[in-house]
Amino acid sequence: MEEGLDKLAENDTPIREDIYSKAIRAGKRTYFLDVKATRQNDYYLTITESKKRMGRDGKFFYEKHKIFLYKEDFDKFVEGLTEMIDFIKTANPLIITSDAEELAEDFAEIEFDELEENK
Repeated sequence: MEEGLDKLAENDTPIREDIYSKAIRAGKRTYFLDVKATRQNDYYLTITESKKRMGRDGKFFYEKHKIFLYKEDFDKFVEGLTEMIDFIKTANPLIITSDAEELAEDFAEIEFDELEENK
């Protein structure tokens, strides 16, 4: 069977499965990078931003935005993205630490004597 066409729906229409996927969790957002195949088995990339939101009824839902990026546009897209990231880092250089680094710093400040006192 053609790569990317793993299943058939009830009406014998091929269901396109992801060829390769990666989820990037970034705070309140998750970015999904998915490689998919066209009917001619040409690969393309989808970039999906997913944010958890609360509806008016108080129930959570996921708001999603999707970009389709075709390989003939990869070089221009990467060039533009790199330019924008470099500009931001140069024009507005903020020091950003990851949650893991912050937690490590917090734990580094705890003395064993303090733990004994809290027993």
